[in-house]
Amino acid sequence: MNEIRTKVQLIDIDDDMAGQRIDNFLRNQLKSVPKSVVYRIVRKGEVRVNKKRIKVEYKLQPGDVVRIPPVTITEKTDQQPVISTKLNAVANLESQIIHEDDHLLILNKPSGLAVHGGSGLKFGAIEALRALRPQARFLELVHRIDRDTSGILLVAKKRSALRHLQAQFREKTVQKYYFALVMGTWKRSDKQVTAPLLKNEVNSIVRVNPKGKPSDTRFKVLENFDKATLVQASPVTGRTHQIRVHCQYKGHPIAWDDRYGDPRFDAYTKTVGIDRLFLHAANIKFRHPTNDEWMEISAPLEAKLEKSLTKLRQL
Repeated sequence: MNEIRTKVQLIDIDDDMAGQRIDNFLRNQLKSVPKSVVYRIVRKGEVRVNKKRIKVEYKLQPGDVVRIPPVTITEKTDQQPVISTKLNAVANLESQIIHEDDHLLILNKPSGLAVHGGSGLKFGAIEALRALRPQARFLELVHRIDRDTSGILLVAKKRSALRHLQAQFREKTVQKYYFALVMGTWKRSDKQVTAPLLKNEVNSIVRVNPKGKPSDTRFKVLENFDKATLVQASPVTGRTHQIRVHCQYKGHPIAWDDRYGDPRFDAYTKTVGIDRLFLHAANIKFRHPTNDEWMEISAPLEAKLEKSLTKLRQL
């Protein structure tokens, strides 16, 4: 173990930083420091705003000056494999950025990469992006997609952009479209699934259940194959695993879905080179946080999946 003692920090709060609670601000500034330490230094009065003691509920105002005291960060000495893995992921992500401006960054996230660290994972897409943009003062996820789902992921570069974009998600004005390869022949007349979904908090498995939360997904057939269908799925609500469970519920599980799939379909699609969840966030439409103008972004399928679709057409 190595211990690193940080220096005193004085941070001027601008309009973009204002509005957040001091504890949340500190947790973002001191990412490697345990939450208990963050709350302790506030309670002891070591954190000052405008040279005064504050409570953890205090909301920062434009023009505030925050003093963050020295803290000790403990780092493990056996981090080399993790660092090496992270560097590889960071290098690969640079080519997956499909849009970037002063307020947001849009990533075509690869399948298999979690959006953030946790649950035994050392890092995810957001940690890799922060390593890729070390000069960025602010990088936060606007929304999340499953680890094995590929495609569009919005990342805010300013707090004002984060608030604006998340408000659009809450108000359901963001339009999202996914590509999914499902088992069997999806009827073109089946354009909507509204089965309520209930999540098991122990194992995170989601099932259709009358006691669940209202859930709405719109579907459109894009292409029919011999034993599969490529559909476009647009979630109106944003429940966990919503598209995957609604497809299973209709009797058309998605290829290579390790929770809700069908091994027979996986074996069939493996013959054309598919070996990952075939669910891809392909298109999104939203209002840009600065000028409120509509933006439409598309993320291409990885070449391997495109080749698999070509092979399916030849069967």
